Amino acid sequence: MKRVKLSLTPGVEVEFVDRELALKKVEEWAERSTRLPKVVFGPEGCGKTAWLRQSAVLLKELGFHVIYVDPLRKYFEAYTDVKEVARRLADAAAETLGVAEIKLASLVIDLADELIRRRKRKIAILADDVFQAIGLGEAAKYVKALLGIIEYPPRSVEAVVVVVATSEGVTRREIGRHRWADLLPMWNLPKEGFKQLYDQIPGEKPSFEKVWRATGGNPHLLGELYEAKWDVGIVVDKLVERKRLAPGFAAKWRPWLEKAVEDPDALWSPDAPMELIDELEARNLIVYLLSERDSRLWAGEPPPERDAELGIGRRVAWQTPLHREAVRRALGA
Repeated sequence: MKRVKLSLTPGVEVEFVDRELALKKVEEWAERSTRLPKVVFGPEGCGKTAWLRQSAVLLKELGFHVIYVDPLRKYFEAYTDVKEVARRLADAAAETLGVAEIKLASLVIDLADELIRRRKRKIAILADDVFQAIGLGEAAKYVKALLGIIEYPPRSVEAVVVVVATSEGVTRREIGRHRWADLLPMWNLPKEGFKQLYDQIPGEKPSFEKVWRATGGNPHLLGELYEAKWDVGIVVDKLVERKRLAPGFAAKWRPWLEKAVEDPDALWSPDAPMELIDELEARNLIVYLLSERDSRLWAGEPPPERDAELGIGRRVAWQTPLHREAVRRALGA
């Protein structure tokens, strides 16, 4: 399979690595279709976008007509011989900011329907961070519309694969209330795969172990560290600002946050305040209600059962060690 090239950070292009188990999942879905849309969620920057783009190539090689959209980046791929599909996606992407994102998100459903009407027998829809484009309130309706393509295609088809990726825990909760999707978690890269990515970074750099302990295998944070000339403090300060970890937030929840930075499973306690858990999820700081470490329940390799160094508990985990460090920094401030 051809490996896609991706921009890790401006000026640094890397080849897709690892995710063998996640790609194997895609092959399995291609063989028997996705009975429900697959909604894959996980930490910000864990590699969901890279996996989806590689999956688009894989599905193309398996004979699928593939539509991939990333509305937030106004990016798309159309692997099909129906030229009108690419033209309509390009027209949507050329719209003004705010309009293009919504059009790209909604257009994939119409175009999949059109491909089926044209007697294309194997169809794949891959949508990346689409819920941020259409608004969280529309997430469940969007998934139901995707389910309609699977359950009620306008013509008979051989296989339909539908995958949506998101980083937002609150979206997961909203969609999980219905029976319209199959939710699968994805984690940061495992150590061996992350080493393959680290080895592609040019120039002098800290030891792999140091970078691993800081990022927990998160590709996006690897890029941020490279941009910051490997200054962890700069990346943590940016996280504090981006996650709005103001003194008032730290003061309000100090006792529980102090417990959680030492052991994230403290938030699994029956008396842990749900208001705080909701806040941490909404700010993409933690992943709550981690699935059992059975690879059949995950889109790819699951995290370890526990890893205190990386901030991973049995049922709750910090998205990365640097996310935990940002909260620790806020508490110190």
